[in-house]
Amino acid sequence: MTTPFPFTAVVGQDDLRLALLLNAVSPAVGGVLVRGEKGTAKSTAVRALSALMPALDVVSGCRFSCDPAAPDPGCPDGPHEPGVSETRPARMVELPVGASEDRLVGALDIERALAEGVKAFEPGLLADAHRGILYVDEVNLLHDHLVDLLLDAAAMGASYVEREGVSVRHAARFLLVGTMNPEEGELRPQLLDRFGLTVEVAASREPDQRVEVVRRRLAYDDDPAGFTARWADEEAAVRERITAARELLPSVRLGDGALRQIAATCAAFEVDGMRADIVMARTATALAAWAGRTDVLAEDVRQAALLALPHRRRRNPFDAPGLDEDRLDQTLEEFAGDDEDPEPDPDTDPGGPDDGGGGGGPAPDAGGPDDAAGADAGAPPEAGADGQPEDSPAAGAGAGAGERSAVRAAEPFRTKELSVPGIGEGAAGRRSRARTEHGRTTGARRPRGALTKLHLAATVLAAAPHQRARGRSGRGLVVRRDDLRQATREGREGNLVLFVVDASGSMAARQRMSAVKGAVLSLLLDAYQRRDKVGLVTFRGSAAEVALPPTSSVDAAAVRLESLPTGGRTPLAAGLLRAHDVLRVERLRDPARRALVVVVTDGRATGGPDPVALAGRAARLFAAEGVASVVVDCESGPVRLGLAGRLAGELGGTAVTLDELRAESIAGLVRDVQGASVAPSASTVSTSRRAA
Repeated sequence: MTTPFPFTAVVGQDDLRLALLLNAVSPAVGGVLVRGEKGTAKSTAVRALSALMPALDVVSGCRFSCDPAAPDPGCPDGPHEPGVSETRPARMVELPVGASEDRLVGALDIERALAEGVKAFEPGLLADAHRGILYVDEVNLLHDHLVDLLLDAAAMGASYVEREGVSVRHAARFLLVGTMNPEEGELRPQLLDRFGLTVEVAASREPDQRVEVVRRRLAYDDDPAGFTARWADEEAAVRERITAARELLPSVRLGDGALRQIAATCAAFEVDGMRADIVMARTATALAAWAGRTDVLAEDVRQAALLALPHRRRRNPFDAPGLDEDRLDQTLEEFAGDDEDPEPDPDTDPGGPDDGGGGGGPAPDAGGPDDAAGADAGAPPEAGADGQPEDSPAAGAGAGAGERSAVRAAEPFRTKELSVPGIGEGAAGRRSRARTEHGRTTGARRPRGALTKLHLAATVLAAAPHQRARGRSGRGLVVRRDDLRQATREGREGNLVLFVVDASGSMAARQRMSAVKGAVLSLLLDAYQRRDKVGLVTFRGSAAEVALPPTSSVDAAAVRLESLPTGGRTPLAAGLLRAHDVLRVERLRDPARRALVVVVTDGRATGGPDPVALAGRAARLFAAEGVASVVVDCESGPVRLGLAGRLAGELGGTAVTLDELRAESIAGLVRDVQGASVAPSASTVSTSRRAA
């Protein structure tokens, strides 16, 4: 078995270590979500926590870790005889991102259940994690159906497994810990709210601290057992402190003054629901117990807010997490009740673990995670010219020739549902129709591999003709494995929405580019909600570039869009060809995910001989492959050439003018795309709908 890296040997990351320790003291806090860039000891710290968790008393032989003092009356392995118990370490169970539903919740032997009426149940990871830690690395990449199961278990403290009338229930109370890199996509709001605390981690920029990180890691890799032994005393001290804090926790007093500060803080930051208030109260209580105190102080409330509120105050996926600490201090001061809160003992450290007993634990620093830098700073200035600049030979001298500053996007708006026609088989999502493991039942087939969703009627029909030949004599149905039928289901999938944006000089008018960015930003918001992947290709000057490869991080796409400059010539063909290459590579990586291409341009093409014809040939590549597409026509002025409409015809898609980029118009437009990608021959599509 691999020796875990010692928890107390982790360099820095005080907020991360504190949040994990508070959950070890009080699992009711609700778990931790660790957000940060790669290589910042997220997984190392989480795996090291399991060695510090107090040992558990469990019923001997129980696969569901029942507490001998209060066994689960509905335990599938019960009823349990009193007095039969053993002590074992707390488990840390890792949930792989690609795990199946049966691996998570467990599985029933359907064949034995039908033929013998026996509930033969194989527990899953939720059962293994009961009274322990459930760790999900890259939790933001977890499939939606697994997220739904986690939400149910976290809310009810139990897991239910049902297969065609046969059901099993068992207790599933665990400490949920997740790590994620925000660059790879955000987390669903429902699951985000289930994490009690969140911390932002980043690699230190201090050379001395980075040297110490490397020194300790190399020493551990050379001799894991020896390195762990050198930290044994510190590990034991923290373990004892966790035990002492757990024993003190029931005696901690949460006064009315602290409760008023908690409620006022949640109200001041406009946090939805009451879960934040409850989590803050539990966190502040755990902080006091960790510091060895029986009263909650204002410092505990402040630290609890910095850990429990940042991920709950996000109003949309493009908001940066974090709190305004000046506003937090002002709220706490305003609602401080000197007559309610006791004076701190001068001999008591208000929150630091290094109180002489040491142990290497992190101090509950009064400070919290830094506010996300640059949330409102560094906004790109608007373009200097209101008029539409014309392309010129001088502007095409290079990619940077004639470049104008980036323009802010207009206010985003809600769009209607966008979908790709037909039925796909892509990753689970909320956009287009697809054959999935979840959804409404549409038919039955022979199972390919393990049976996951039994179609009972089809199974009975397959077995019925063979009952006499199989010697059936009783009431039970004689079922063989060849009789089993898998239910086919129809649900929703996520798609790849690839934006191809013209950033040339002809698009540089301030008002026009702001409206275009606002429309694209609105579609990005819709893609976030529907679990799509997004990509961004831009073209200007003499070439096209992939500003953002296909990713689940809609936040990253919004940042690239906001900083997009304009200027230079219009290499439209290069932009389309680059987009075609992106789709080709993405099909190799994820062949089941279907694409929707949104081209934002005025249709002009400059540079080289006959650039318009060259762009048309590039567009016909998409039509030949049946790719759903739409052209946002940005042409303006009294004289219109209609080039964007011609481009839409070559793509086999449809076009919409810039004036029609309202919610009703753009949503109806993309819905009209359905007819354009059913087959390569469907090159004629109805014109875009006008807003009512």
